[in-house]
Amino acid sequence: MLLVVDVGNTNTVLGLYRGKTLTHHWRLTSGSHTCDELGLALLNLLGTAGIGANEIAGAVVSSVVPPMDLALGEAIRLYLGSEALFVSTALDLGIEVLYRAPHEVGADRLVNAVAGVEAYGAPLVIVDFGTAITLDVVSGEKAYLGGAIAPGMALSMEALFGKTARLPKVSLAAPASVIGKTTMESIQAGIMYGTAGLIDTLVRRIWKELGDQAPVVATGGQAESVSPYTETIGKVDPWLTLEGLRLIYERNRPKAEA
Repeated sequence: MLLVVDVGNTNTVLGLYRGKTLTHHWRLTSGSHTCDELGLALLNLLGTAGIGANEIAGAVVSSVVPPMDLALGEAIRLYLGSEALFVSTALDLGIEVLYRAPHEVGADRLVNAVAGVEAYGAPLVIVDFGTAITLDVVSGEKAYLGGAIAPGMALSMEALFGKTARLPKVSLAAPASVIGKTTMESIQAGIMYGTAGLIDTLVRRIWKELGDQAPVVATGGQAESVSPYTETIGKVDPWLTLEGLRLIYERNRPKAEA
């Protein structure tokens, strides 16, 4: 089986693939952990799924939290017996990267582009709802062009509550009307409909620059809750990043495992 790990600033998403089928997935809180803490967490997750460490034949990691990389790589090697493949532009991604400074591109953005092109073709716009909201653009020639980064919904709410004494914390849900009748509804309207509007504005500007209304696919934690209120997102694919990790691993599989 293949272990795929997407380490984000807030959450870490793990999945297990048997061939091309995603059989298990988990979402954990990212943070500072030792090799042993991570290793025991991995064994515990596998144990709940009835899977032994010896069944893991390979591992691939996408990370935007460099301080976690060393401990995670050691945990996978020591506790699962696999050498983790970390995604970077040095790998064979199957797409051209036209970012001005390729090493600056978040690994998750590249992984999403790889999976998006495979599943939906090109050109394509990918919206990822994470700690930050990223929009990534792939040209009709299947080249990664770049994109836009905006504060994520949870980040925006934390900033709002941190600077205002009387505003209550609310759940990320859309009220029935954009004209909120309570303070809670007003905040929800601003966050949910405001995020939907931000996405639509950026996508339309991207379309204008591309000269083509490329399909738009969304992924990430809040993709399903926000997408219905947008006018440009056509598809939600919650496991797009994990699928991209599998594809990149297959293209770069160590020769001993091929």
